[in-house]
Amino acid sequence: MLNLPNLLTMSRIVIIPVVVATFFFDSHAMRWTACALFTIAGITDFFDGYLARRANQVSHLGRFLDPIADKLLVAAVLLLIVAFDRVGPWSYLPALVILLREITISGLREFLAELRVSVPVTKLAKAKTTVQMVALGFLIVGSAAPVWLPAELIGEIGIWIAALITLITGYDYLKSGVRYMAGNPPATP
Repeated sequence: MLNLPNLLTMSRIVIIPVVVATFFFDSHAMRWTACALFTIAGITDFFDGYLARRANQVSHLGRFLDPIADKLLVAAVLLLIVAFDRVGPWSYLPALVILLREITISGLREFLAELRVSVPVTKLAKAKTTVQMVALGFLIVGSAAPVWLPAELIGEIGIWIAALITLITGYDYLKSGVRYMAGNPPATP
C-alpha cells in the first residue's frame, strides 16, 4: 500500500489544504507558491500512474485514490478561483461545467464498477486534464504574473477550452454508461 505511486497520489491530497491556505494570504509570493504546489501536484498525477504501471505496482488503493485526488484538487482550485475573484463572472460557467462533469463521471464510474465494468480514460480526457491544469495554474497566478504575460486571459481561455473538451468527454462517457443503465451493454467481441 505504501509504494511510491501511492505516496505520490496521497501527496496530491495533502497538498490541497496548503494550496487552499495560500488563497487566504494573498500576495505575489503566495500566488506563485500556490502555482508551484499545484504544478507539483499535477506532475505527481502523471508520475503516480506511470510508475505504478512501469514497476507493476498498480494497486486497489491507487486505483481508488488517484481519481479522487485529481477531482479534489481541481474542485478545490475551481471553487477558490471563483470565491476569490480570480476569474470574471463569464468564466463561472466553464468552472461549473467542469465541476459538474467530474461529479457526474465519478458517479457513473461507481455505478459501472458495481457491474464490474471499467471505464478507461481516453486520450481526449487526458488532453482535457492537461488543458485544465495549465489553465488553472495561470488563474492561480493571475495578476501576480509579469506584465508581459496575460496570465488571467490565458487562464480564462484555457478554462473555456477545458470546459468544451469536458462536455465532449462527458458525453462520450455517459453515452457508454447509459447502455449499461438501460440493460443493453455493448456486445463484446
